[in-house]
Amino acid sequence: MSKIQSTFLRLQGAGRKALIPFITAGDPAPALTVPLMRALVAGGADIIELGVPFSDPMADGPTIQRASERALAQGMSLRKVFDIVRAFRAGDADTPVVLMGYANPIEAMGVERFVADAKAAGVDGVLVVDYPPEECAGFAAAAKAAGLDPIFLLAPTSTEQRFADVARAGSGYIYYVSLKGVTGSGKLDFDEVASRIPAIRAAVGMPVGVGFGIRDAESARRIGAVADAVVIGSRIIEEIERSPREAVAANVTAFMRGIREALDGLAATAGAKQ
Repeated sequence: MSKIQSTFLRLQGAGRKALIPFITAGDPAPALTVPLMRALVAGGADIIELGVPFSDPMADGPTIQRASERALAQGMSLRKVFDIVRAFRAGDADTPVVLMGYANPIEAMGVERFVADAKAAGVDGVLVVDYPPEECAGFAAAAKAAGLDPIFLLAPTSTEQRFADVARAGSGYIYYVSLKGVTGSGKLDFDEVASRIPAIRAAVGMPVGVGFGIRDAESARRIGAVADAVVIGSRIIEEIERSPREAVAANVTAFMRGIREALDGLAATAGAKQ
């Protein structure tokens, strides 16, 4: 059982929902990424999605695009992302880390080298936005063989065939994109998300995390009521952007604690009803 799978099993046993924050490696500065990862854990993160900066992040909205630009301008690369994960692991052996990014840097490095180096650095899962499950059987198999969970996206427009493809290729959890469009765009339709999650969970046989459009404790609570995990990215990047460097870690922790309390309130409510 992978570290991601055991994390979900533990949380489900406690009646709790996973909180999965996203930050971009190297933003606002490479030296601050490990402190920010630790700040996320201090605020209640169960799994961290660490963005690999890319020059053409087509699925990301302006906020995460800016984060990639800032990181690349400071020399961030895929190999330096591995160094960051390795440094984080020196103080935290338990929190799963998922690399989230695009295929081009992986293809440039070579899939076998990428998988081996990611595993050696302490990565637990990989979400490659532009690797469709029906076209990357080799990558998914290599990741699984190394003990990495290949994680895939599903969207409101996904078909039953895509559900089947993801169930076959993926492991760990599914990232359900709650909105049509890029990260940070649009307004959540909570009823639509609630109506889709049971069918997705039944089809893929994995926990379902929901992201895109979750910005505060209330939206996290409403999504957490129906999903297995809540994924927050753009709103955390905004917190990083507006915070002085000396206060950024503390501010991120404080923001995360508000989300964590909202999600843990769901477990308390459920316990009170039993």
